[in-house]
Amino acid sequence: MAYLDNIQTFVRVYELGNMSAAARDLRISAAVASSRISQLEDHLGVRLFQRTTRLLNPTEQGNTFYRGALKIVEAVEEAEADINDITLTPRGTLYVAAPLGVGQKFVAPAVPKFHKKFPLINIRLRLSDRKLDLAAEGLDAAFFLGLPEDSNLRIRKIADCPRILCASPAYLKERGMPRSSDELKTDAHDCLNLRYPGAPEFQWPLQTKDGTRRVTVSGPFESDHGEILTTWALEGNGIILKPVFEVSEHLQKGLLVPILEQEPPLPIQLACLYMHRRKQDPKARLFIDFMVDHITASMPA
Repeated sequence: MAYLDNIQTFVRVYELGNMSAAARDLRISAAVASSRISQLEDHLGVRLFQRTTRLLNPTEQGNTFYRGALKIVEAVEEAEADINDITLTPRGTLYVAAPLGVGQKFVAPAVPKFHKKFPLINIRLRLSDRKLDLAAEGLDAAFFLGLPEDSNLRIRKIADCPRILCASPAYLKERGMPRSSDELKTDAHDCLNLRYPGAPEFQWPLQTKDGTRRVTVSGPFESDHGEILTTWALEGNGIILKPVFEVSEHLQKGLLVPILEQEPPLPIQLACLYMHRRKQDPKARLFIDFMVDHITASMPA
């Protein structure tokens, strides 16, 4: 198994281009990952990577070895998946991520139910509104609002979620009710936006009588935490664009008020992302199927 461990470590280091990132993905220390690569190089009698203090680049021999090593790793993963299918007792740990709103509303409540049904599968759930890299962060699945930029991922669509523009009564009393989306582009109103590293310019896609209009908006402050934006809006600090399921309770209580209902936002896609593999890990497939059914049944009509 030691030689296979070395090959699996080499494949992840090659794919991620970083020893520390590969170590995190494999749940080992960077020192162990480095030792495995050194053992593999000693066994093969070649250098697989050119190392500097800041860069890690595969050699020509490394490029050649990767093509064969990847086939070995994929064959082992497929064989293990076949065994799990036969025994019908999938086990192990799944690393899952979700945006805060989706995670709190749908995913987190269902995790204990899933574990009760499949007690040999452990779930490690991470909630974050920032952009995630599944490979670099060692995730088996990630729920996602919007459209993924990475075409190397597989996507399982769950639903198109209606969205709403809203603000608190206090804000609207002070700043006035917007009469058209044109007012969102002026200093007359403050828009509260979700911002994370690498996020594009803010444009809110609205449905108008002339078709979809993308309105560029801004405000005095922003956050990478969606719940913070909701809190700010409740405190009267600006207008938010949110999936309806995230703010439905505040709307029902009158703490937030819909605006520009004649120009509603486009719905946003809720989906689950996972890595391409020739044969999907049975425990990941079970978890995704379970969550899709649960979320679909729980989604407000």
